[in-house]
Amino acid sequence: MQLLIPVVLSGGSGTRLWPLSREKYPKQLLPLIGEDSLLQATVRRMEGLGGVQLGEPLIVCNEEYRFVIAEQLRLMGKKGSILLEPIGRNTAPALTLAALAAMREGGDPILLVMPADHVILDTISFQEVVRKGMTLASEGAMVTFGIKPDSPETGYGYIQSGEPFGNDGTCRITRFVEKPDAATAQAYLDSGSYFWNSGLFMLRASVWLSAIDFCRADILAACREAWDQGSVDGDFLRVSKEAFVQCPSDSIDYAVMERLAASGASLPVGAVIPLSAGWSDVGAWDSLWKVLPKDHEGNVSQGDVMLHDSHNMLVMGGSRLVACVGVENMVVIETPDAILVAHMTRTQDVKKIVDSLKQDGRSEGQLHRKVFRPWGWYNGVDAGERFQVKRIVVNPGAALSLQMHHHRAEHWIVVRGTAQVTRGDTSYLVSENESTFIPLGTRHRLENPGCVPLEMIEVQSGSYLGEDDIVRFEDVYGR
Repeated sequence: MQLLIPVVLSGGSGTRLWPLSREKYPKQLLPLIGEDSLLQATVRRMEGLGGVQLGEPLIVCNEEYRFVIAEQLRLMGKKGSILLEPIGRNTAPALTLAALAAMREGGDPILLVMPADHVILDTISFQEVVRKGMTLASEGAMVTFGIKPDSPETGYGYIQSGEPFGNDGTCRITRFVEKPDAATAQAYLDSGSYFWNSGLFMLRASVWLSAIDFCRADILAACREAWDQGSVDGDFLRVSKEAFVQCPSDSIDYAVMERLAASGASLPVGAVIPLSAGWSDVGAWDSLWKVLPKDHEGNVSQGDVMLHDSHNMLVMGGSRLVACVGVENMVVIETPDAILVAHMTRTQDVKKIVDSLKQDGRSEGQLHRKVFRPWGWYNGVDAGERFQVKRIVVNPGAALSLQMHHHRAEHWIVVRGTAQVTRGDTSYLVSENESTFIPLGTRHRLENPGCVPLEMIEVQSGSYLGEDDIVRFEDVYGR
């Protein structure tokens, strides 16, 4: 029986879903639909797939997300490999690394390539299509899944279908086309021969490596060098940063799939299988509104929300009450440090706000007030000139790095649990309702030796309080 390995591509920053999605904690890590994050839902999508030898998932992600992803897999009770990209190079290099990793122990598994930030509501229908795709993929085809369009969308790429393979709707791929203008999208819709490009692919690992070698040998060479110079660190598969930064950036579509029809016999056949399973790429807030359940007035609300005489709204409250009166077709997203108000037809432009935040050097485009770390998390409580207050939670058995700061001192007050503190050459315990002081320039470490989360308040004071004022001497997380 052919082995099937789910490959989850967890790149991208989801800027159009700001302020919930941010560069350092993007949309695929968020529970936007249900209790699972989008990444967890993607991994769980393969549960119950009968008649298939299913391998452990292979997650390809940015190094910054590795501990959060590992924790999300642990909470699901799932094992898998996490392949770390030192720098983003788009989906073609990501899939090339995944194919090399999938073949590291021999064999030639089928890869089911799934973006981590998409939604598929009908898992049963999806799995039926996956089984259909396995037959073609095992025979050497490069399979993708097309969404029958119901509107002239300009935010999606399109696939033109050609000669049918049989009576089940599966067709050869005639061409891939990028996001069209409105008139072209309407023509595609009217023709009936175009699908939305779902970004889902299925193919044997060796087939992809042969195709990328034919189309973009430079990408394969850089990825192979990065892989050969890499290492295994527990569940993390690391590649050489020095080699990978030389890799060109390109997408699966541009690098290979668009060349299928023009290549004649040079590449394997490309096949598109229709997929009707409640798919959405959740590319913007209006996409999320479309897939979430609504009340009788077309409203979607989450959190502490009150609506009066309002229609077709998406309202999410995070830390306080959000009330809307007499409005319609709006998106209102509240977080502790930012509030978004946008018309439903302009949600694609949210990215422009994020671009402006970056240009102005503001942190709201990158970070939430609550920032996750491999040892736990911290939340910014207050800040002013020469001071900053954080709430810090350290997981049981976890430890921060042995470090020092050039520009700030720190006061620690334990609220719950017990802290093991290293300060200079001494080590001591700090219990609930006790405090300690870390002078500027002093080596120190914070650990949680207990079996309950350690919660504390940190007050920083000094001339500079940025997160880059950390000199690490030892770190169990390899940072």
